[in-house]
This record gives sequence, C-alpha cells and structure tokens, in this order.
Amino acid sequence: MTPSTPAAVRHLTVDAESAGQRLDNYLIRHLKGVPKTHIYRIIRSGEVRRNKGRVSADDRVEAGDVLRIPPVRLAERAEPDVALAAPAREFPVLYEDEAFLAIDKPAGVAVHGGSGVSSGVIEQLRRARPQARFLELVHRLDRETSGLLLIAKKRSALKALQDQFRERETGKTYLALVKGAWPTRLKVLDQPLIKYLLADGERRVRVTGRDDPDGMRSVTLVKVRGAAEGLGVPVAALWPLSLLEVTIKTGRTHQIRVHLASAGYPIAGDEKYGDFAFNRELARAGLRRMFLHAWRLRIAHPVTGASMELCSELPGELQRWAGL
Repeated sequence: MTPSTPAAVRHLTVDAESAGQRLDNYLIRHLKGVPKTHIYRIIRSGEVRRNKGRVSADDRVEAGDVLRIPPVRLAERAEPDVALAAPAREFPVLYEDEAFLAIDKPAGVAVHGGSGVSSGVIEQLRRARPQARFLELVHRLDRETSGLLLIAKKRSALKALQDQFRERETGKTYLALVKGAWPTRLKVLDQPLIKYLLADGERRVRVTGRDDPDGMRSVTLVKVRGAAEGLGVPVAALWPLSLLEVTIKTGRTHQIRVHLASAGYPIAGDEKYGDFAFNRELARAGLRRMFLHAWRLRIAHPVTGASMELCSELPGELQRWAGL
C-alpha cells in the first residue's frame, strides 16, 4: 500500500517541450497514479481549466498555458502503468525512418487508452519497442476507422507534423461507403460542428448554425468513386450505395461521419451516426464494421521538407464492398 496524496487544487504551467500535446495525454503523463477514467471525467465536467477557460480532451496545449487541476487523490494502491500492462504489438508499417513512422491501423483498435479502453495503438507499440526513446501519436483516428496513422519518433518531428495538420497543410483523404446515391454536384460540405454530451456522458458531435459562437468551421470535400451497380453486393438491391473519396480540410472530431450523415448519406456500419436498419442489413450481408478508411495522406517530411504521399490499401473485409 502507498500513502494517499492530500487532495488540493494544482496549477501546472506547460513548458516548451510539451507544447502541441493533447490535453489528455499531457495530464496522463503529469498526474501519475490518477486513473485515466477520472482524468477524462474532470475534463468533461469543466473542472480542468486552461488560462481560466474550459478546455476539451483533444485540445492542444501551448507553452505558457496555465492549467488548473481540481483536487484529485492518488489511488491508495498504485495502479499498474498502462504502458506496461498493454500487450506488445507491432502494426503493419507503411513507412519508417528516424523521424516518424506510418502504420496501417486496423479497425476496432483505439489509438490510445482511456475512456474505458485499457490500451491502444500507442501503448502497445511502446511495449513492443522498449528501446524507443520517443513515440507519440501525431493525430488520431476513430476506433472503428482503419488506415494511415502517423507516429513521431522525435519531439521535433511531432511538432513539425502537428503544425502541418494545424495549419491545414496536409491532404487527408478517406474512402467511405454511404447509403444513397450521392449527387455528383455536391462536392463541398461547409458546416460548423459542435460537441455535446449525452445523458450518460458519452461524447457526440452535430452540425450547428453559422451564427453559433461555439460552432467550429468544418470543411469536407467529396468525390464519387463508385455507384451501387458497380459494387456487386446484395444489400444494394435494398438501398443504393455510393463509394466516396472524402478529403477533410479541417480535422474535427467525427467530422466525416457527422457531415455525411447530416447530408442524408450515413456511412455504412456507423453505430453512432448511421442508419440502424441499414446497418442490420449490411451485417447480414457480411459487413460488420464501419466502412471508413484513412486511405491517402500528403505531407511534407518533418526533417527534409520533401513532399510525400502515403497510401493504405483497403483491408480485405472492405474490398468486396468497394467493388475491388
């Protein structure tokens, strides 16, 4: 047993080395012994403040930010380090050098632990590479989304890549299968999004009005890649289907899922924003996951500045549905 730490309000000042990290990751590293579930709870409740204002778990901290941490008591029995408890796992590597690596994330695996998930890609990868001095997520993918995910191997590479994402200098294109015949004239979705919580505390996102001060501008570009008749799957007899190339100009939480569903074309297999009757028919026909895949990413190399295009091919369970 370890003695408990007296609870008191704390103020943490973010240093230059930590700039660019997600708030949740920053707190997880600085509040050793505090369960992740509790960290997410105090963030959601607004008890964590940045420069006296509310902040979200996925907001990036900046050097000089002052974080107010409410009284939190460390566990009487020290919890095992999630990184050590995580199973060691390597993921298919699409590209790797001394600065970063790009992996092919499978659907169903969270990118990091927290909110009821004991471990994710980053914890499992750290466990598999104990000799690595630095491994950090550059960006996120939803748990049920597969495809390209970048991991920085140096802090300088992390900052350079995150700056590109923040300044919208990357080209992120996904493949999505949706219910309905997408009109080819509809190429741009420019609707602000807002986060909200369900009664049970689960996070959701919805489209809001342009005059909503809390709305975040969100831009999604859509190109039709294939229509139902070319997909060759039985459920197309019940509902038309469209395979889309979707490029996001802003990286909001659940942006693609919410924009497409709000337009009337929910993503196949989406359990949060999709059409549930549609999803049941898809499952009977063999599609038992969400059809959203991080397919292509254009970046500048964080060290050399050279233009790069990375690509993740559709996993086998989706290829039949894409007509490949």
